[in-house]
Amino acid sequence: MAKKIFRSTMAVGLWVLLLSAALFMGMLYQYFTDRFTRELEAEAWLVARGVESMGMDYLDGLQTENRVTWVAEDGTVLYDNMADESSMENHADREEIQEALRSSQGTARRESATLSQLTIYVAHRLEDGTVIRLAGSQSTVMHLLLAMAPPIVLILIVTLLFAAALSSRLTKRLIRPILELDLEHPEESEVYDELSPLLTRIRRQNDTIQEQMDQLRQQRQEFTALTENMSEGFLLLDAKGRVLSYNSGALRLLGAAPPPEEANVLTLDRGDTFQQVVGQALDGRRSQLQMERGGRVIQLLGDPVLRDGQPAGAVLVLLDITEREQGERMRREFTANVSHELKTPLTSISGMAEIMKDGFVKPEDIQGFAADIYKESQRLIRLVEDIIHLSRLDEGGGGLEQQEIDLLDLAHTVEDRLQALASQDQVTLSVEGDHALIRGLPSIVEEMVYNLCDNAIKYNRPEGAVTVRVADGPDAVTLSVEDTGIGIPEEDQERVFERFYRVDKSHSKAIGGTGLGLSIVKHGAALHSARVELDSVSGKGTTVRLIFPREQG
Repeated sequence: MAKKIFRSTMAVGLWVLLLSAALFMGMLYQYFTDRFTRELEAEAWLVARGVESMGMDYLDGLQTENRVTWVAEDGTVLYDNMADESSMENHADREEIQEALRSSQGTARRESATLSQLTIYVAHRLEDGTVIRLAGSQSTVMHLLLAMAPPIVLILIVTLLFAAALSSRLTKRLIRPILELDLEHPEESEVYDELSPLLTRIRRQNDTIQEQMDQLRQQRQEFTALTENMSEGFLLLDAKGRVLSYNSGALRLLGAAPPPEEANVLTLDRGDTFQQVVGQALDGRRSQLQMERGGRVIQLLGDPVLRDGQPAGAVLVLLDITEREQGERMRREFTANVSHELKTPLTSISGMAEIMKDGFVKPEDIQGFAADIYKESQRLIRLVEDIIHLSRLDEGGGGLEQQEIDLLDLAHTVEDRLQALASQDQVTLSVEGDHALIRGLPSIVEEMVYNLCDNAIKYNRPEGAVTVRVADGPDAVTLSVEDTGIGIPEEDQERVFERFYRVDKSHSKAIGGTGLGLSIVKHGAALHSARVELDSVSGKGTTVRLIFPREQG
């Protein structure tokens, strides 16, 4: 600011000096020009009187530095002291000649073609009608001005030096109050009255900045709180790949320590996949790849940050898709198992039907083949029904409306449905306990209890027992199905709820199981926010409990 004030002051002083010098020189130039014109007019008058009295003899003896021309009334040049009059052109069109012929005297200024400089012309008309003209070059005036230039330049330099010293001192005095301003409390400073509006604006700007800083701090805290509670990870990079911002989710998924300030992102992970995504994002291309870290499957998305069409950085988002990949794997396994389970009875039905169609079956064996076809078709129907149940459970109940269910009454309903099967397998099926209400989907809950009881009967022993108990507790309602059957080995207990998983495949096939019963129980329990517990001892029996919490809805 001091330099700007100094330069401005010096510029003003310089312009004033230059303008003054120009005005002075202009006035001086005009003075000498007017004086020279008057002298030329006086000399022209004298020459005119001399020619009138003495004629050409006067001109031959005339001594002068100015050019003298005698012009006839028709413009013919009669005499010129600096050129051959016979070779000169007619001067009738000259401004000063025409004016002199009209009013006895004429004056003009123009660039002389002969002398090649600005010339002043003064003409006098004689009594005989001829004209005497004197021409004088202004170079004599310019010589006078040039002669005065050195002292004028000296005065200009001295004046500029004085102006520089004065401007420097004045600048310091002007900016001292400004340099001593208290910008934190501007209105308490003693400065020029002209600065009061500025100080008021500074105070308001300080208040605005403080409010914006408070808002920015709050937004940063909210952003930090939000990102730190994200399960996803994100990394913000500059154009050189340095980490500008990150959250703990990114470090957790990458298994990395917090990076130092302005560290390169590759210090967090140097894997080929990670480097490829980072490189493509910084090159301005969006990329998406998967990688494995710590037994987890991570989806890495890289998006470029563009500024004026050029990459200015990148945003990396890390998603833990382990469960999704596991679900996809389970879906593929389920599809493969369903295909296999459907193909087996269909192959049997098709084969037996083909044999019967070709007439290779004896009449007495047709009933047996028909019974086998019926058995396989029933197995196929049960499998399709179970798949439909699972599909409805995967979709959250298929839009069914929840109702209040009395678990004891529902258990008795299942008991009636399975009593014939239990009697056939020589198993005693009984229900006991208290009436207890839960809120849920009746068809799903009944299917869950049915599957538990059906498994308990099928995998029981002759003369065995299946007991269904309903207990109404303060925090939950519990339904348990206890059998005295073959039990489940400990190593298989965690997998029996998987789809199509069978402990003894040969025994399951013999009794017609689909391998989906317990999976339906598991999904149905999840739909009702219930918990499934299993206790089993191989060779002694199994107990499965469904625990429904009180808070349903």
